[in-house]
Amino acid sequence: MAKNVVIGTAPDSWGIWFPDDPNQTPADRFLDEVVEAGYEWIEIGSFGYLPTDPAQLQDALGRRNLKVSGGTTFARLQHPGTIDEVWAQVAPIASLTAAMGAKDLVVIPDLWRDDLTGNEKESRTLSNEQWTALTKNHDELGRRLLEEYGVRNQFHSHADSHVGYQPDVERFLEATDPAYVNLCLDTGHIAYYGGDSIELITRYPERIGYLHLKQVNAELAARALAEDISFSQTVRMDIMVEPPSGTPDLAEVLRAAEQLPQDLFAIVEQDMYPCSPDRPLPIARRTYTYLSGCL
Repeated sequence: MAKNVVIGTAPDSWGIWFPDDPNQTPADRFLDEVVEAGYEWIEIGSFGYLPTDPAQLQDALGRRNLKVSGGTTFARLQHPGTIDEVWAQVAPIASLTAAMGAKDLVVIPDLWRDDLTGNEKESRTLSNEQWTALTKNHDELGRRLLEEYGVRNQFHSHADSHVGYQPDVERFLEATDPAYVNLCLDTGHIAYYGGDSIELITRYPERIGYLHLKQVNAELAARALAEDISFSQTVRMDIMVEPPSGTPDLAEVLRAAEQLPQDLFAIVEQDMYPCSPDRPLPIARRTYTYLSGCL
C-alpha cells in the first residue's frame, strides 16, 4: 500500500446522515461492521451519531483498533457576518476531532436545497458580495481551526450547494489562502456536475488535502441536471454506486494522488441514505478489497 495514501471509510457509507434517526444503523453496529469490512480509519461523521465525549469515543474506537482520520461539518459562510455563528457550531466538532488525534475537518458548504425535502432554501447563485463572504469566511474559519485546534479546513464541494461545478471549485481555490483552506476532493460530487478529479489534482496539486472516494451513475447524474432532481432524491435513486461500476475511475484517481508529495486520507463515502441496515457491510467489504488492490 502506498505510504502517502491511507484508505478509510465514513458513516455515510452506512447510510448515516443525521445524529439520530430511527432509519439509520446503530452506532455500535456501524463500528463493528467497519472492522469486519477491513478498515482501520473512519471519519466521525454527523456530529452526535458517535459519542461526542472524547473518552467515550476513544473507548469505543480503541476496543476495535479504529482510528479517526477527520471530522465533518456543514457551514453556512456565504453571507457576511456569519463566521461567529458558524464557529460556535464548528468548535466542538474541531475539539473532538483534535482529541482523537486527527488533523483534518471536512467543511461542506450549506446547501441551497433542503437535504430532506429538496425544497429551495435560498437563491442557487451567489452575488459577488456573497462569494467574497464565502471565501473570506473560510479563510477565517481555517485560521481559527489551525490556531486553536491544530486542525485543517478541508473544503468539500457538494451537489446542491453554491460550489459544485468545477469552475466554482477553481474559483473558490483561487480566492482562498492555502495556509488556511485546502480541498477535500470528493470524486463523486465533482463527477455529479461533469467535472474531472484528475484535472483538479493536476492543476492544483498543492491544494489537495484530503480525498472522499465515491462514484456516480453518470447517466443518472445527467438526468438529475436535465430534470432538476434534488441531490437527496438522487441518493434515494442510488446515484452513488459501488466501485468500480461508476464514474470516475478510482484507480486512476488514486494513481494521481500517489504522485503527490503530501500524505492523504482517502475516505470512502458512498451516500446511501436511507438504506436497510443489512445493505452496507457487503458493499463495504467489496469496496475495501477493490480499493486496496488499486494501491
